[in-house]
Amino acid sequence: MNGTAEQIKRRLISISVPVLNEEGNIDQLILRLQGVARDNPAYDFEFVVTDNASTDETFAKLAEHAVAEPRLRVFKFSRNFGFQRSILFNLLNTRGDAAVQVDADLQDPPELITQFLEKWERGFKVVYGIRRKRKENLALLWARKIHYRLLRMLSEVEVPVDAGDFRLIDRSVIEHLRSFEDRSPYLRGIIASIGYAQAGIVYDRAERTVGKSKFNFFKLLTLSIDGVCSQSTKPLQYITMFGFAVCGISILLMVAYLIDYIFTSGTDPRGFTTLVLLTLASIGLNAAFVGLLGEYIGRIFSTVRGGPVAIVSDRIDSFAIEHEENMEIRSK
Repeated sequence: MNGTAEQIKRRLISISVPVLNEEGNIDQLILRLQGVARDNPAYDFEFVVTDNASTDETFAKLAEHAVAEPRLRVFKFSRNFGFQRSILFNLLNTRGDAAVQVDADLQDPPELITQFLEKWERGFKVVYGIRRKRKENLALLWARKIHYRLLRMLSEVEVPVDAGDFRLIDRSVIEHLRSFEDRSPYLRGIIASIGYAQAGIVYDRAERTVGKSKFNFFKLLTLSIDGVCSQSTKPLQYITMFGFAVCGISILLMVAYLIDYIFTSGTDPRGFTTLVLLTLASIGLNAAFVGLLGEYIGRIFSTVRGGPVAIVSDRIDSFAIEHEENMEIRSK
């Protein structure tokens, strides 16, 4: 009886892993996740993997591991729905009392999950990793630093700096995520906006040893745009204030030119350079502002259009099979 009671009290921890063409990392990934489970015997674990339509042998290798590892659940998408939507779909399909998101490249050490769980047990609903050091191209490194700080400056909530998607979130946070309908989600900002007590743990990020990074400068720039546009309306406020400032300056210039015209002969073709510069500046600013407004309009369109976060084409899920069998037994 005591053993049964202890099993009932054991809480389930979901480890969420989005993958895309990571066949070289799968074996080591599963091995290290199993090690985390052994190091934390007070919890039950499930490993939930979303395959974002990999074109290599990633799904086949996951299927091989699923034969001997019943805790492994795999969802393969019909196409690439993007990194953030892959994470969101994964989190919404976890069953645990808490979920930890880990990248398949193992640059974020899964062993740190033990410290995440300790913070969680102390009442923190969100525990995230803070990257102290990371080995990558210097230009990309500084681009990331600028990205984090720019996002924090423009955000209406406090988004952690130098923190990626390596985090633990409580079940209550996951349930709140269901209420968001953003089709271009920026989960770091969304989770920060939910509130709750949060804690960070500093660590050194390892170098990728197998495969290639899926993020280059342009994808990081796209992620930054998604983060700003889905997280804050401050850019629109800045545009409005800037517009009023430009309008005021224009009125002053008009008055100045009018006075100059009245009190001078007005025969000299002066101000040609000024007119050209103002015209070019106006065209450039209008183009930039219209582009930014287009980003917001595009997100409104995607949200109104609706549709699923992602579509699953293949699935490996022993829990779903057992659940369906139990439903059939009860229906009889």
